[in-house]
Amino acid sequence: MPDSTTTLLLHAAIIGTGATLVMDAWAILRQRLLGVPALNYGLVGRWLAWLPRGRFHHQPIAATPPVRGEHAIGWIAHYLTGIAFAGILLGLWGLDWVRQPTLASAVVVGIGSVAAPFLLMQPAMGAGIAASHTPRPNLARMHSLVTHAVFGVGLYAAGWGARLATKSL
Repeated sequence: MPDSTTTLLLHAAIIGTGATLVMDAWAILRQRLLGVPALNYGLVGRWLAWLPRGRFHHQPIAATPPVRGEHAIGWIAHYLTGIAFAGILLGLWGLDWVRQPTLASAVVVGIGSVAAPFLLMQPAMGAGIAASHTPRPNLARMHSLVTHAVFGVGLYAAGWGARLATKSL
C-alpha cells in the first residue's frame, strides 16, 4: 500500500490532468462555437525558456524571439500547473476529498487559480495585471474567469474519476 505522500501525488496527477483536459476541451468548444481564439501555450513556453536567461518581463511576449521547443515547454507547463492546483485542492481539503469530492471546493480552487494568470503570467508577458493592457480587458477577464471555473468543474469531475480509478489503492 502506497504512503500518503505517494497517494496524494498520484491523485493530484490524475485529477490535475483530468481537469486540464476538461479546460482544454472547453477551449476547443469556445473556439468552435464562439470564435474565441485558443490560448497559445507556446508563448508560455517562450516566457519560461527566457527565465533562466534573466528575462522575466516581456513587452509583449509575442515580440520576444521564439525559443526552440517552446510549444512543448508551454504544454508541459500547462499540465504541470493543473496538477499543482489539484495538489493545492488536496492539500487544503485532504485525501478525504477524493472519497467524497465536492463541487464547491473544486470550483473555489478553480476560480482561485485565475490569480496565476492575472497576477503573474499576464503582467510578465506584457498584458498587464488582469489583462489591463489588452484591447478588451473586461472581456479577457471574463473569459479567464469562466475558463478557470470550468477548470474547477474539471477538478470535481476528475475527482470522481480518481475515486473510481483508485478505489483499490
